[in-house]
Amino acid sequence: MVTDRLTQKPVPPRILLVDDEPKIRGFIARALSSAGYAIDCAADGDDALRQLGLGEYGLVILDLIMPGMDGRTVLTRLIGDRPDQPVLVLSCLDDVTTKVTCLDLGAHDYLTKPFSLQELLARVRVQLRGEQHQAGEVLRVGDLVLDVGRLQADIGAGPVALTRLEFLLLRALMEHAGQSVRKDQLLASIWGYDFDPGSNVVDVCVRRLRSKLGFDLIKTVRGAGYQLAS
Repeated sequence: MVTDRLTQKPVPPRILLVDDEPKIRGFIARALSSAGYAIDCAADGDDALRQLGLGEYGLVILDLIMPGMDGRTVLTRLIGDRPDQPVLVLSCLDDVTTKVTCLDLGAHDYLTKPFSLQELLARVRVQLRGEQHQAGEVLRVGDLVLDVGRLQADIGAGPVALTRLEFLLLRALMEHAGQSVRKDQLLASIWGYDFDPGSNVVDVCVRRLRSKLGFDLIKTVRGAGYQLAS
């Protein structure tokens, strides 16, 4: 948690909640406030982008179906400006195509309505969980170098910036170099809890790493998960 420089008191993580339904906004906002988070709300996409242009948020919780600018457009524009911004999509759309599309666009997580408040709070905690990265720490496996402090990877063509989740996934595979790591293990260790077994978040994150660092870097081991190529 961030500390205020003047008072030295902890500053609660700030979340932007974007949903056009007042009852849902009020219900979620009260729950998140009670859990210790600072909440701003937006009722539509235009207001969401306006508020995002005025300040920094640890997490954006985003509905998809809204009047005017829909959530996909907000997500596309937001990630275009801030590629590392954590976004949790919260929508009544539960089809796989929509979920995968949002993850491909840059969303970190996807939760369908109706939802369990306990699960929503758990997913919020995962996205806001602070990771301690030691400055100067470097991991090496073959030609692959991972700069822990800067969240950068280099396979020989120069440093490449990674998102926090991409970094955590690559670090987990490097720490188990030469071994296959099961998808459920990656879900538990990186996302912090068990997802639906049909979740695509690991596959999407692997796809992003391959596109950044080379498609031969991570092998898919049928029935066993993923393995860093030797």
